[in-house]
Amino acid sequence: MKHFALVLILATGAAGQVTPPWSKGENNPAADKGYVFQVDDVDNVPDLHGNPGDARLVLFIGGNQFFVLPELVSAFEGHHPELRGRIFYETLPPGILRRQLAHGGTLTLGNLTLTVRADVYEAGLRVVQGMEKAGEVEGVSAYATNDLEIMVRAGNPRKIRSLRDLGRDDVRLSMPNPEWEGVARQIEASLERSGGAALVNKVMKEKVNAGTTYLTHIHHRQTPMRIMKGESDAGVTWASEVRFQEKIGNPIEGVEIPKNENTTATYAAGVLRSAAHKEAAREWVKFLMSDEAQTIYRKYGFGPGPATGER
Repeated sequence: MKHFALVLILATGAAGQVTPPWSKGENNPAADKGYVFQVDDVDNVPDLHGNPGDARLVLFIGGNQFFVLPELVSAFEGHHPELRGRIFYETLPPGILRRQLAHGGTLTLGNLTLTVRADVYEAGLRVVQGMEKAGEVEGVSAYATNDLEIMVRAGNPRKIRSLRDLGRDDVRLSMPNPEWEGVARQIEASLERSGGAALVNKVMKEKVNAGTTYLTHIHHRQTPMRIMKGESDAGVTWASEVRFQEKIGNPIEGVEIPKNENTTATYAAGVLRSAAHKEAAREWVKFLMSDEAQTIYRKYGFGPGPATGER
């Protein structure tokens, strides 16, 4: 009964812990926020940050970095006070951001249609390098890495110890959708190393069809929400996301994946050739490689990029 009561309290969004944004307003770099209006699960836009109307730097950044940005943007503004309050960024899944780019920067979210011209695109190195070859971005820099981890409820009530346990019929999963989440391919590679093609098929096909693997509609942000609401038991995310949930006190913990089964991602940034603010964009990409930015990324559980080395 006590466990049920805990799930019920969390599911209501008590103290704003379950429903994002979890940053308590820190993830909005706009100088003038005007009248603040937000209703959990109704009017809540956690992946658009700042004011696009007067932005002098627009960043499209893969969603799993959302919790790094408040500190990162603040540090960058310290070096570029002329941009303070004039930075707008989106932290949607990389595939969604590319679709927005393909539609001229136009995105419709509910009743809101927004057109914004991005200056910087950040995602997995392979994707950004492909965009560079296609002539879409320039000045590509690889700035951080990340490993996978199994996210579970605090106390690990299902006693999940390995990726192979994710194939159990009694374990309900939340997993990224391969249609727009590049991490899904990396997770599948790790599943195959652990349990072969049979485990990949079980987790990403059979259990999807059975309704015991839920494919996220947005990105990893849904996984801790589902776990805290009691809708899922586990999900594979980046290790940095587990660290963030632990840091803010949510009842989440991680199960490490052995190195021989894990997959490391490398994140890269490039200046879009269509950027309206190229100088500011180049300064941002340069800043990502600085000791200051690298220290911030380490603080949130990211590793060094191949070009940065250990700092």
